[in-house]
Amino acid sequence: MLPSATDVLIVGAGIAGASLAAALAPWRRVMLIEAEETPGYHATGRSAAFWHETYGGPTVQPLSAASYDTLANPPPDFADYGFLSPRAALTIGHRADVAEVDAFVAGFSAQGVAVERISGARVADKIPGVRPEWSEAAYEAACSDIDVGGLHAAYLRAARRAGAVLATRSRLQSARRAVGGWVAQVAGAEVHAALIVNAAGAWADRVATACGVAPVGIQPYRRTLAQLRLAVPVPAELPLVIHVGGEFYFKGEGEGRIWLSPHDETPVEPHDVAPEEIDVAIAIDRLQSVVDWPIAAVERKWAGLRSFAPDRLPVFGTDPHQPGFAWCAGQGGFGIQTAPAIAALLAEQLGAPPATGAIGSVDPAPFAATRFA
Repeated sequence: MLPSATDVLIVGAGIAGASLAAALAPWRRVMLIEAEETPGYHATGRSAAFWHETYGGPTVQPLSAASYDTLANPPPDFADYGFLSPRAALTIGHRADVAEVDAFVAGFSAQGVAVERISGARVADKIPGVRPEWSEAAYEAACSDIDVGGLHAAYLRAARRAGAVLATRSRLQSARRAVGGWVAQVAGAEVHAALIVNAAGAWADRVATACGVAPVGIQPYRRTLAQLRLAVPVPAELPLVIHVGGEFYFKGEGEGRIWLSPHDETPVEPHDVAPEEIDVAIAIDRLQSVVDWPIAAVERKWAGLRSFAPDRLPVFGTDPHQPGFAWCAGQGGFGIQTAPAIAALLAEQLGAPPATGAIGSVDPAPFAATRFA
């Protein structure tokens, strides 16, 4: 049975809602509701996540950099182990992409990112079987895989320990303003809350509308992934390989296997997405233009949702027009690697103590919902 009242009602228990609940629950009563039976079902649980400092662009980079320490060396009361495994990353281009790769390296180097321009010979050394025309690359040694399931579970566990209530199969149906806050209809029950936080991912604009709040233009996109078994012994430690123009990425996934995506972003309505055969075929075609690896089998394929605001930056902070309503949405494909920073910065705005260390030095202004006023 749902509690009848709470200080903060967080809508959505994916990585955005779970991390915020963990950051805020020690300071305020928190209820975290999730429409699905399992938290993180549509995006978090289907992510091939990695910590890649340049991913998301130069404005997102400070959030990723500030989140690194929490992911690599979490405090002992949060987790017994770090959530990162070394991977390294190569942003690669064709011979015709020299200027684009050079600009990538120069831009991020100016922000203090450890990114190195490397030669075609080194590309061939790091990607066995790469075709010689793919000779332009930037190398980032610090890139790591993220244990997404472990991180998400740790946030949910920390939130519960601090007193947060998690309710699954509990869809927000509507909410209206009342004296002192909100009256929300949740799975047929009435919940009074001083504050609602919209962390509903692909459903964020629908949640806003259900609360009588103007949407900000959060658009869901389908992203396709496939696991391939190769007929050559590609090493498990193969770097994350990303096309500088955004047409593919792949990474090692055990000996002789890779995870591959065509880097698709197909606009969709929020729903339980499934992979399209054409997208898997496009991904394989693009892979084979880069490397000479014969494919033994497509072992599995899946799709997930990623959601962006119109300017492709995260949206977190209070709504400029509706008191008592806050956003934590639009994290695209970088929501997991930025979750520690976003959660701490937003929690500070909602009543937690100020963020400290590297996170405390990040300016949240570029991500405020007020930019859509």
